Amino acid sequence: MDTEKANYAHNELDTDQSHANMSARRYIATRISTLKPPMAKVNNPIRLLRMLNFQQWMFFLVAFCAWSWDAFDFFTVSLTVEDLAESFGKTKTDITWGITLVLMLRSVGSIIFGLAADRWGRKWPFIINNVLFIVLELGTGFCSTYESFLGVRALFGIAMGGLYGNAAATALEDCPEEARGLISGMLQQGYAFGYLLATVFARAFVNTVGHGWRPLFWFGAGPPVLIILFRLCLPETQSYLERKRVREETPNAAAAFLAEGKVALKKHWLLLIYMVLLMAGFNFMSHGSQDLYPTMLKNQYNFSADAVTVTQVVANLGAICGGTIIGYCSSIFGRRFSIIFICVIGGALLYPYTYTSSTKVMAAAFFEQFCVQGAWGVIPIHLMELSPGSFRTFVVGTSYQLGNLVSSASSTIESTIGERFPLPPKGKVTRYQYGKVICIFMGAVYVYVILLTLVGPEFRGRSMDVHADEDVAEAVGSKVVKGYGEEGEKDVGRGEGIERV
Repeated sequence: MDTEKANYAHNELDTDQSHANMSARRYIATRISTLKPPMAKVNNPIRLLRMLNFQQWMFFLVAFCAWSWDAFDFFTVSLTVEDLAESFGKTKTDITWGITLVLMLRSVGSIIFGLAADRWGRKWPFIINNVLFIVLELGTGFCSTYESFLGVRALFGIAMGGLYGNAAATALEDCPEEARGLISGMLQQGYAFGYLLATVFARAFVNTVGHGWRPLFWFGAGPPVLIILFRLCLPETQSYLERKRVREETPNAAAAFLAEGKVALKKHWLLLIYMVLLMAGFNFMSHGSQDLYPTMLKNQYNFSADAVTVTQVVANLGAICGGTIIGYCSSIFGRRFSIIFICVIGGALLYPYTYTSSTKVMAAAFFEQFCVQGAWGVIPIHLMELSPGSFRTFVVGTSYQLGNLVSSASSTIESTIGERFPLPPKGKVTRYQYGKVICIFMGAVYVYVILLTLVGPEFRGRSMDVHADEDVAEAVGSKVVKGYGEEGEKDVGRGEGIERV
């Protein structure tokens, strides 16, 4: 195993140490050469999954469940746009502001809950997030006016913003190094799995059991209760406990935390800006390809409710496959190369994805979402490896959610522009060429993501242990970190099981 890890580390594309000593000109000159796939030797997926012990599997599963239900709660609005518009007497564009508000305010939640998770642990911020999900999903189902609907969804955006960084840290920071790419891809597909569940349950509950669209939101408040109970049974991650113990070796743990933040901001501010810009492109990519797609199928191509449901299920099965496969492949071919390669394929599939008017579009939907979520499958571990260790939850969550903020108007933009291209109405229903807008919009987004990924760094295989964190050593003193490394590991062994905590 030690030999395998050494070989894996030897095949890293870039390292933070090399970037720290590199001039801007030299860095730019290496963007193409470092894109060359390292062809790292990685175990087959089954062997990688067997590396995880029981506690690491539980951390992954609770993070996956929470991230899946986060996506479910978000897409409940996307899948009921027309019903909501009719209920509140508004246009579909008006209702998409409910989506936009969620995306805009997520960054507020990521800052609040991200800092809380990095300072006080992953567990309780995670639980509070899910309590808020329960309250606000129930509240959405009882909204009687458009204004109250927007207000509740705005609050929901704050609650939703705190989950992603916490879920990524919970699932990945204790994960064996070689398995991170695969686990990253599997974790990210909680998003697609949640979308799939939302599609299925929307068909089951909306306009079938009474009260129109409301039962879908009432149902959405139930599963977080189980997720809360699941997380209560688990401890903090070993990586967080290591950092906590190092801070407690100093005279003031809170002051040590603030010192780590100052060091991280001073050394990595440019990287943090880059991560936000990258996440803006990725969020434009996912929301631009998905949020208005059911409306396009139903409105432009006259798909029945059943046909829309089946198409969305097929698309999300493609997404789940793509994220898992490309996440795994990123450990072999590199994070940046994998993202760029699959984005090129996704761009080539845009025309059939948006211009096929028959049910044959299911094939295009499968492979387009394979590409979109394939690129996304690399993101959890890519962000974790790029982030300063002491603020991993905050940086991963906030960069992701600030990217969401930048891309928050994507569905509103597509809907507004689409209404400038009318089609012959179907009875009293106005119809628009949403497919044309989605195709052009997504083409531009793919180009942006490819360029940003090309110029960015990659720290594949970076150690997430506190002993390898130069920022902590600078903030609290290398002697404190070294002293803990010699003695602390005797008490806290990574991956030794829940009973050791």
